[in-house]
Amino acid sequence: MSFIGRLLGAPEAMTEVVKAATSGMDALVYTDEERAGDAAADRTEARKMIVSWMDSTQGQNLARRLLALIITSVWLAQYAASLIGDMIEPWLTDPEFAGRFGASANAIAERAEGMNGAMMLILGFYFAAPHMSDIVGTALGRFSSRRG
Repeated sequence: MSFIGRLLGAPEAMTEVVKAATSGMDALVYTDEERAGDAAADRTEARKMIVSWMDSTQGQNLARRLLALIITSVWLAQYAASLIGDMIEPWLTDPEFAGRFGASANAIAERAEGMNGAMMLILGFYFAAPHMSDIVGTALGRFSSRRG
């Protein structure tokens, strides 16, 4: 009888068709609420991964700190040398020497700027680990747009 009821359009059959269509349509639509829930789940998973990675690499902390210190020292030295060069250049009396001195200061400044991506990664790792996903994209963009 149910086959005949479906064939002839009985109310129960229509209800089943509407339910099937509704569930099918619901599966096709990806709402903002679902998108936000998935994004929150992704962030939670990423944080868990970072914590797990940090736990599993505890033995490498000394090496990480040493590398961070070396990179930071080089960056600071380049920045300071460029700053000092820019401060001294106007006081030089020989125009040819002043021009070469200024060019050297600019070259050092460009190299320091090229390390900004590395500095962003280091500072992000040590001071903003939960937000590393945002920082890494920006830092890697800086590396790819500059020459070493």
